[in-house]
Amino acid sequence: MSEPASAYQLDGPPLEDLESYGTLLDVFHRSVENFSDKPAFSCMGHVVSFRELERLSRDFAAWLTHETTLEPGDRIAIQLPNVLQYPVAVFGALRAGLVVVNTNPLYTEREMAHQFKDSGAKAIVILANMAAKLDKIIEETDIEHVVVTQLADLHPLPKRLVINAVVKYIKKMVPRYTLPQAVPFNQTLTKGRALEHQDVTWQREDVAILQYTGGTTGRPKGTMLTHTNLVANMLQARLAIGENLTDGCEMIIAPLPVYHIYTFTVNCLFLFETGNHTVLIPNPRDIEGFVKELGKLEFTAFIGLNTLFNALCQRDDFKRLDFSKLKLTISGGMALTKAAANRWQEVTGCPVAEGYGLTETSPIVSFNPMDAIQLGTIGKPVAGTSVKVVSPDGRVLPLGEAGELCVKGPQVMKGYWNMPEETRQALDDEGWVSTGDIAVLQEDGYIRIVDRKKDMIIVSGFNVYPNEVEDVVTGHPDVVEAAAVGVPDDDTGEAIKLFVVSRNPELDVQTLRQWCKKELAGYKVPRQVEFRDELPKSNVGKVLRKELRDNES
Repeated sequence: MSEPASAYQLDGPPLEDLESYGTLLDVFHRSVENFSDKPAFSCMGHVVSFRELERLSRDFAAWLTHETTLEPGDRIAIQLPNVLQYPVAVFGALRAGLVVVNTNPLYTEREMAHQFKDSGAKAIVILANMAAKLDKIIEETDIEHVVVTQLADLHPLPKRLVINAVVKYIKKMVPRYTLPQAVPFNQTLTKGRALEHQDVTWQREDVAILQYTGGTTGRPKGTMLTHTNLVANMLQARLAIGENLTDGCEMIIAPLPVYHIYTFTVNCLFLFETGNHTVLIPNPRDIEGFVKELGKLEFTAFIGLNTLFNALCQRDDFKRLDFSKLKLTISGGMALTKAAANRWQEVTGCPVAEGYGLTETSPIVSFNPMDAIQLGTIGKPVAGTSVKVVSPDGRVLPLGEAGELCVKGPQVMKGYWNMPEETRQALDDEGWVSTGDIAVLQEDGYIRIVDRKKDMIIVSGFNVYPNEVEDVVTGHPDVVEAAAVGVPDDDTGEAIKLFVVSRNPELDVQTLRQWCKKELAGYKVPRQVEFRDELPKSNVGKVLRKELRDNES
């Protein structure tokens, strides 16, 4: 249990086993050997065992090594929802020595183009549903190799054909595209199966994942997460959460996207390393279908966030489910409200343990002990982690005073990809990363977030940066200036409200929202729009988002 190291800092317990684990591939091979016949991942009723995952990822790695021009250290974008192909592609890419660039399937062409160009990705694994977007922007990127997969490609026949046909021809969810270089995912596995393969040897400090975030300013950055960062956070998760689970015996529901660092570390690393079964939910927004799937399963753990807890607990069909096996519920990605936590426990009988993290820390920083959950806090620092709070002028503040939360530990990123200045601003010479969150360190060792220093908006666990929204909106010919802020929302935690000064009195809300939908992922589109004659500004002309936000609150 963590204890205050001084009147100015909180420290987690020691992290002792890091050196014995090596790289992510060491973790992978240890797990597939220890739990070979156990279920590793399942999706839409089909299960892949640890042994099968080893074989499939080996085949994909062999294809990448022998059938492409890719070299160790090259970047490969993986743009998939929660489907079985995701762990196969990720572990296969790592076995071939490639750096994984996790990519949100909800991205627009503009967002995809930026990330692919910035990362220098030379290959991509993409769901067919999104391939039409790639078709429009691939010439702007360095991508040479395209692997396209359909939703049920790893399911057995005839189920595979039925699901893929329904998605493409009945639901018409696969727009037409022309990518002559595209290779079907299953073809790569078939070809790879006939090829020799030997895993690439990684060093612990090599970058394994480029995880994109807006950081403090909102300018998209590739966070460089090394093998050590991710293995450390996996072990930190095990120490914080693992005592509540039995290795090789649990079934964990994963409705949150695996391309997000929260689910990636918890499900693809920690729960994988402990030999447990992750149930991938491709589309949790289909709440009716999600609940129907849950009704078929004897799940023991649930990884969620505030918005999802609220949505599920409002449904009678969810309340009728059997929760007798459920013993662990974890919340992350956004603030957990006491109302949502209490409602979840009332419905399921299982308390919610909230944690906290950020992309730059792989992501877990702190977690609430299951036997001593303190609602309204983000728990205590995980093993090997130190936290402090500082004043605007950089002074370290004593326990009980509010300041910017700073974190130090083996899970802290290597830096931002090709952005040395931004790295220096976020990460000091002693290894402390500034979070942008305002926190109070309590005398009892818990941390409480009280505000955000930065203007980031969190919509259902997704980070939205006002600069990006404003850049898109002000690109409209009728818009003079705009400001985006987060306002409280019962369903999503925060919603985006846009304040606009227009030169055209005929410009309306619907037109602006349609403009945004062309350039921004759905969760970034402002829900509310207010037209004004002018926006509040400082004496040097800077728009005062804080004033707008405070007025709304």
